[in-house]
Amino acid sequence: MTDQNAELDVALERVIEASRAHLAAVKAAEGRVDDDGVWQAYVDLNNASFAYDEKLLDAYGEVTPWDVESIDPNEADQRFGLGVAGLEAADGADPYPQVLSVRQRRDYRVPSVSALLRRAEDARRTAVPEDEDAGPVESVGEAVLELLQAGDGSLSSLDVPELEPLDGLLTVSEISEPLDLDEFEDSDGDGPFAPKQGDLLVGRLDEHPFLPDEDEHDHDHAGHNHQH
Repeated sequence: MTDQNAELDVALERVIEASRAHLAAVKAAEGRVDDDGVWQAYVDLNNASFAYDEKLLDAYGEVTPWDVESIDPNEADQRFGLGVAGLEAADGADPYPQVLSVRQRRDYRVPSVSALLRRAEDARRTAVPEDEDAGPVESVGEAVLELLQAGDGSLSSLDVPELEPLDGLLTVSEISEPLDLDEFEDSDGDGPFAPKQGDLLVGRLDEHPFLPDEDEHDHDHAGHNHQH
C-alpha cells in the first residue's frame, strides 16, 4: 500500500498544480472566449482529476466528487478545432478551422395563386421608387423570391396567410471547407447543398407545421432531433 500511497500523493499534487495553472490561465485570458491557454489548462486539470480519482478508487475504493472523464488532447484538438498543443496560428491563419453547415428546406402549399401574386407585388412596390414601374409578379416562384428579398432572406418573411407551410427539415453538418459561391452557376440549385466527401452529418431536425384545427395532443413539439 506504501507505493499506492506515494502514487496518490503525487497524483494529488498534480491536481493542485493543474488547478493553479488553470486559474492563472483564466486570469490571463481576462474573459476571452475560446482562449487556447484556458482550454489547454482545462484539459490538464480534467485529466489530473480523473487520474487521481482512479488511483483513489483502486487503492481504497473511494471516489472524489469530481464526475469527469479522461479527455484525449489530440482528439479534443481535432474535434473542437482548438490549439490544445499550444501552437499559435501562423500568418494570420484561422486557429479554429472547424466549419459548420446549416441547411434548411421548407415546403409550402399555395391556397390561392392570385392572392400570393398580389402580396408579392405589394412587397415589390415598397422596394421600388414611386416614379418607377415595379412590374408584375408572374409566377408563384417569383412571388416567393420577392417576399424573401423583402425580408432580407429570412424564412419568417414567408409566414403569410397566402402560404400554407408543409413539412420541412434542417440539417447541421461538420465540413472541411466553407461554401465558395464562385464554384456554382447561378442556375445551379443543387450543387451548393450537395454533401461532399468527408462531410459529417451531426443531426437532422424535422419540422412539422402546427395547425390549430388539429389535435394539440399530437403536436406537443414542432420537430424531432435525429442525432448521427
